[in-house]
Amino acid sequence: MNNTNNSYTAVGPDSLEARFAMRVTACLNEQTLSLPADIGERLRFAREQALARAGVARAAALAQPQLTILSGGGAASALLGSGGGWWVKIASVLPLLALVAGLLLIEHLQTNEQISVAAEVDAALLADTLPPTAYSDAGFVEFLKTPPN
Repeated sequence: MNNTNNSYTAVGPDSLEARFAMRVTACLNEQTLSLPADIGERLRFAREQALARAGVARAAALAQPQLTILSGGGAASALLGSGGGWWVKIASVLPLLALVAGLLLIEHLQTNEQISVAAEVDAALLADTLPPTAYSDAGFVEFLKTPPN
């Protein structure tokens, strides 16, 4: 086995991102020396705006978890008492169970209806006195569709 010391495995992802950012920044700074002055000034202004927006986004991200801690589970705790626990889990599963039960009931009713219609047709065919040639007639399907008198 090769025991090479890989410095990337001992370093966390945050420091890897910081190294990558520093390398990209260094490469960009080297290339800005060859740019015309007006383009360099526009890039500097855009960079300052991006840094300002990133600072605002970080401040909002740091404030966000505090708001969710204060308002977390408000509706559930208002309905079920503080810290609903397993009641919240049961309440969230009940609609799914009702949906599955409804679909199974609909399937059962549809199957029973199809069986009863097929049984009625079979009973009508067996009880009726038809000649054997009637079954091969092209209009026999229409005969079956017409309601009995």
